[in-house]
Amino acid sequence: MIARWSGILPLLFAGSALAGPRVAVDIGHGMADPGAISARGRAEFLFNRDLGEQLRAALTLHGHDVVPVNFAGDVRVLADRPRLAAGSDFFVSVHHDSVGPPWLAEWTWEGRVHTYTEVKRGFGLFVSAQNPDLETSLRCASTIGAVLRRAGFEASGWHGRKHVAADAENGVWYYDNLVVLYRTSLPAVLFEAGVIKHRDEELELLDPARQARMADALATGIAACLFVTGKPAPD
Repeated sequence: MIARWSGILPLLFAGSALAGPRVAVDIGHGMADPGAISARGRAEFLFNRDLGEQLRAALTLHGHDVVPVNFAGDVRVLADRPRLAAGSDFFVSVHHDSVGPPWLAEWTWEGRVHTYTEVKRGFGLFVSAQNPDLETSLRCASTIGAVLRRAGFEASGWHGRKHVAADAENGVWYYDNLVVLYRTSLPAVLFEAGVIKHRDEELELLDPARQARMADALATGIAACLFVTGKPAPD
């Protein structure tokens, strides 16, 4: 599906800033529920917040208004997240991925035993078939995935073990029962930036320069998708 967007991607990658719709950026997990724990013992929420801050900056540079959701990590009720995004045109939830116990091994880092994997890495994008605007959600997910791949990021095929593909080439999968995707009136995508249980990818995901590149690709994909929808720019 990357060819489908070839007509607009060169324009966007040329650095043209597009005034765009209002985007809600949700930081996955929180202080009470930190999410997965990385191969070196860092909480997923911290990874999510770091990338979310970069994404907020990148979207702002693209001319979007950004509605921050759960940046302080204090929103405990999942259904509150879409509610806090009300008035936005698009909802993206930022996460980092893990892997199940059968594919984990132990190692020692700085005197502590942690678990890691070598079988799964790469990004993934999830949509819910129950989302009220599935068409836009799918279009945005595929566009974001295509831009990420063009920027050199790798989509994980591992999700095919549990999820039905929506656009496997660009890393898009159905995950229907995610509250933040279907309990909303907005087109919505959940983004897994990479696998923090993978020791090498964890270090890549910690790199601020790489985070900025990924955030720029995410913002470019969102701008491309919402530009195609013809939604008006915010006042």
